[in-house]
Amino acid sequence: MQQEPQIVQQFEQAKCSQPFSQLGVIESEGELLLRVWRPKAASITITWENPAFDEISLLPVSASGLFQAAIPRECVNHVYRVNVTEGEHQYKYIDPYQFREQAYHAVHFIDSTPFNLFQQAGAQLVTVEAQNGESIDGVRYCVFAPNASAVSVIGDFNQWDGRVHPMEKTSMGYWVLFIPGMAEGERYKYQVKDSRGYDLPHKADPLGFSAEQYPSHASKVYNHENYTWGDSDWLEKRKADKYTTPMSIYEVHLGSWKRPNDENAARYLSYKELADNLIDYVSDMGYTHVELLPISEFPFDGSWGYQPVGMFAPTSRFGDPDDFKYFVDRCHQAGIGVIIDWVPAHFPEDGHGLARFDGTCVYEYEDPKKGWHPDWNSCIYDFGKETVRQFLVSNALYWLDKFHIDGLRVDAVASMLYLDYSRNDGEWIPNVDGGNENYEAISLLRWMNEEVYKHFPDAMTIAEESTSFPKVSRPLFDGGLGFGFKWNMGWMHDSLHYIAKDPAYRNYHHGDITFSMVYAFDENFVLPISHDEVVHGKGSMLQKMPGDEWQQTANLRCYAGFMYGHPGKKLNFMGIELGQSAEWNHDSELDWGLLKFDRHAGVQSVYKALNHLYRDTPALYEQDHSADGFAWIDHGNAEQSIVSFVRNAKSIKQKVYVISNFTPVPREKFRVGVDSAQTLTLALNTDDEAFWGSGMPVIAEANPQKTPWNDREYSVELTIPPLATIFYVVNE
Repeated sequence: MQQEPQIVQQFEQAKCSQPFSQLGVIESEGELLLRVWRPKAASITITWENPAFDEISLLPVSASGLFQAAIPRECVNHVYRVNVTEGEHQYKYIDPYQFREQAYHAVHFIDSTPFNLFQQAGAQLVTVEAQNGESIDGVRYCVFAPNASAVSVIGDFNQWDGRVHPMEKTSMGYWVLFIPGMAEGERYKYQVKDSRGYDLPHKADPLGFSAEQYPSHASKVYNHENYTWGDSDWLEKRKADKYTTPMSIYEVHLGSWKRPNDENAARYLSYKELADNLIDYVSDMGYTHVELLPISEFPFDGSWGYQPVGMFAPTSRFGDPDDFKYFVDRCHQAGIGVIIDWVPAHFPEDGHGLARFDGTCVYEYEDPKKGWHPDWNSCIYDFGKETVRQFLVSNALYWLDKFHIDGLRVDAVASMLYLDYSRNDGEWIPNVDGGNENYEAISLLRWMNEEVYKHFPDAMTIAEESTSFPKVSRPLFDGGLGFGFKWNMGWMHDSLHYIAKDPAYRNYHHGDITFSMVYAFDENFVLPISHDEVVHGKGSMLQKMPGDEWQQTANLRCYAGFMYGHPGKKLNFMGIELGQSAEWNHDSELDWGLLKFDRHAGVQSVYKALNHLYRDTPALYEQDHSADGFAWIDHGNAEQSIVSFVRNAKSIKQKVYVISNFTPVPREKFRVGVDSAQTLTLALNTDDEAFWGSGMPVIAEANPQKTPWNDREYSVELTIPPLATIFYVVNE
């Protein structure tokens, strides 16, 4: 046992790393000592629930709060209470330092599977059984800081004094302590000292389930067992094949979709208010899913959530974790799936976060050529460390398990895959083979997908990946990364480049609108028009369109129709369906006032109609990822800037003919080849007057003639309105 002056000094300076060897019941020179550390205490007595044991007064070892006394051996297996007098103030507590084995319980299981991490580490509400059979409620704290010299739990319960609750360092690098009497809602952080004993900024819990906003950024104890779910019907329904069911995603930034209409318009709608407003809107508009920009806790509003600090905590900007569960539950009960943006690529340097967590690079690569992201001025996770890999995979599973999330859209996958991403020569470190692929990140992504689909086969993962990296959405056994879907960034860039051209010049860029079909079935694609396309000077979708007011609107409607006809699941960012003139601004709500104008109401109506047509028409979604679901009718009509194709169903005999006219010139008696003599029925015309179109008369039903055209035996003559996409359905 260390000498008493040295012990006292450790406690006074909050530098004790092995408090269980110094506090609680200790064997010393043939007798049992009970030692308690309590700064500011004037006197301390010990009591037991067993009336056979007498109260014992501890004697001060130092003036700073260390007390001890010999106790009878028969008391050793019984829980004791500490009675403290501080001046005129008296209080009682159960000493944490009599629960060594209960504190160590977490680390016995923590590394055997990623599922265990969020069930063992962080702040866990537990009931422990003492040796005498007494049940004690409290919180078991467990945090990974392998190179720290000391860690303490601090919070309101100890006046944020790091001397009061030193934690025990285990051989695995985790620090543990069980504190009786702690309950849900307690605020806490960790006081961490680096390897040389210097104080670091107080750290939020990396596995904290709930967190506060600025200025405290404190973690909060949270009980995941409180909420009662009501979405069992949805969870059963989502077992259907996700690849052959419709998926039209409404991408939402919760803080700027809509703001409260009250005296405090600067505040956000809460999760519960969003459940009452957003879900009805999404359902009415015909979307099948919402995708939320990152909701993991983040400190800076302007990052939109893409600089997360609390990976295990839904942001408290909109309510507590139960409120977020309520939002997800209500979505599911309304038949709406919930996807969240998940950010495993990088994290910010905020002092309370993961950066140099114990004074060393616990979570990030040490070398800035691998560990620093030049685009976002943030730290890059060390994908080669087993503890970091487990942390990230555990987090993916956590959202699916505890919040019933239906999918993870994984942000910035390309930045993870390539060591030279956004780096110049000399600014990156090649892999062991001299190449630029990050083998460690590739391995992590494969493991994450493997674990997700093993435990949650009905959920999905979606990669935001902008390069030609092969087999992103192919299974592991086929050499793929294992994602369920991949964003089709090539389609997005090419088609937006095309639609931004003046129609007079589109014939010179015809390949931009047709090239996506060369690779359309290489991956399971989602067609994204995301938030990234309507910020940073790129203009709103309406602003991207050329021409006068009418032509701009017609171009947007025509483009939307082409998108919904094209193979691939759909994603549109909020506000696009309003025909917003201004770029998205995260500090204010969407411009809902535009809907009083027929032009914008028409745009909203066409997106609504397209969603419902898409959801109700198997030919438009059942074979999104199969070449059997698509055939060109004419992809070479560059002169007239018209593309035409047919979509095929799988479960029924149904075809949908899609024709897009990307010029303001109407085409009458336009002949189109078709596959049979079956009647074509008009399903949707984006130029309809209801959509603020020209209302040019089009043929409602077309009966094919046996006139060969477009390499087909039959054909029809149609009227193609200006800047319009039309859909004709054939049900055989």
